[in-house]
Amino acid sequence: MKLWKKSIDINAQVEKFTIGNDQQMDLVLAKADVLGSLAHTRMLESIDLLTAKELEVVQKGLKSIYKEIEAGRFVMEEGMEDIHSQIEFQLTKMVGNAGAKIHSGRSRNDQVLVDLKIFLRRELYEIIELVKPFFNLLQELSDRHKAVLIPGYTHLQVAMPSSVGLWLGAFAESLVDDCQLLLSAYKICNKNPLGSAAGYGSSFPLNRTLTTELLGFDALNYNVIYAQMGRGKCEKITAMALANLASTLARFAHDNCLFMSQNFGFIKYPDEFTTGSSIMPHKKNPDVWELVRGKCNTIQALPNTISMLTNNLPLGYNRDLQLLKESLFPALQQMKEILKMSTVMLQEIIVNKEVMSDPRYLFAFSVEEVNKLVLTGVPFRTAYKRVGLEIEAGKFTPNYAIHHTHEGSMGNLCNGPIKQLLEEVLQAFDFDRFLVAEEKLIEE
Repeated sequence: MKLWKKSIDINAQVEKFTIGNDQQMDLVLAKADVLGSLAHTRMLESIDLLTAKELEVVQKGLKSIYKEIEAGRFVMEEGMEDIHSQIEFQLTKMVGNAGAKIHSGRSRNDQVLVDLKIFLRRELYEIIELVKPFFNLLQELSDRHKAVLIPGYTHLQVAMPSSVGLWLGAFAESLVDDCQLLLSAYKICNKNPLGSAAGYGSSFPLNRTLTTELLGFDALNYNVIYAQMGRGKCEKITAMALANLASTLARFAHDNCLFMSQNFGFIKYPDEFTTGSSIMPHKKNPDVWELVRGKCNTIQALPNTISMLTNNLPLGYNRDLQLLKESLFPALQQMKEILKMSTVMLQEIIVNKEVMSDPRYLFAFSVEEVNKLVLTGVPFRTAYKRVGLEIEAGKFTPNYAIHHTHEGSMGNLCNGPIKQLLEEVLQAFDFDRFLVAEEKLIEE
């Protein structure tokens, strides 16, 4: 079934090519499409395009379909072009002519727009819900291991003392900025395009403010042309936010791979969290972290993929936009799996507390010795040269005591203020607005 079909059957090859993977991708949007229709039909009744009786049966039918989707019983039938066609066809079979009225004042263009925004805000909510325990675990381990020294590096050369607490705390703070970008994506996604129709509005007296309230959106996409221009833009901004989060996780995964290798030995994981070799019995490979790194690097390419699909498209809907789902939807699922697995792994980390006793890290304390001389009144450049000459002469003897007190240093991690920053960002999402609205739409 095609909502636009009149008297001529489309060529079978053209039909197959244009539908592509839409049936599989659209199943992801099924619940969002029903939610959009629940709000839209209530609005249609408010402007007398549905009677109260028609609204009652339509609402009941849509809620029944929603339950089918939640139970995993909903399917896309053979010949259905997209999710909008399937739901309208199924509803009309259930309730008769009233189901055939629900498309009034809508186009599939604004249907897919509102579906995507409902879907994406839910995905961002679920991602944030997975970031929170990972962040908390990083901070908990940071506090626990704040005094465990490891070498810091520049140019992959031993540089200065660091600590396990400082290392883990850095990634926690990075997540704060990542959440800030996710918040920006969420705020852009959480605007209502419904009622823009094909991108030029409708002669029906639609009440777009009502559907905005019913769906729990923060605001409208007011200009109907801009609402249509949001297709692709919303996905790209979400992809950019995902890419930044992926960058943090990829670097963390790489550090784990590096630090658990024998040449570093700063950390390790229980045997059951590593894999082995088919010929080398001693191997304990960091496959999970390697896959996290690889998947995150793939996600970091996503904004470019979306840009290449959307750049220079003419105004209005273009079928190219259909392909965005195939890139974005799997990436969202991957990100959730990455966050879950990263948390599972990090819970099992085992920290080597004796790393700095290895003589190869002797010179990591050279700056500490320079600074101690400066604190006694020796000019910095003189102190630097004196310690440098001691190193060259093989006479350098470090003091392993570390005394860092400034904000953000090993002795003053500032994990509390960092947590406060995250809480402020999380409060700004105001997820309850849409969660409550959706719950009201589907309640009996």
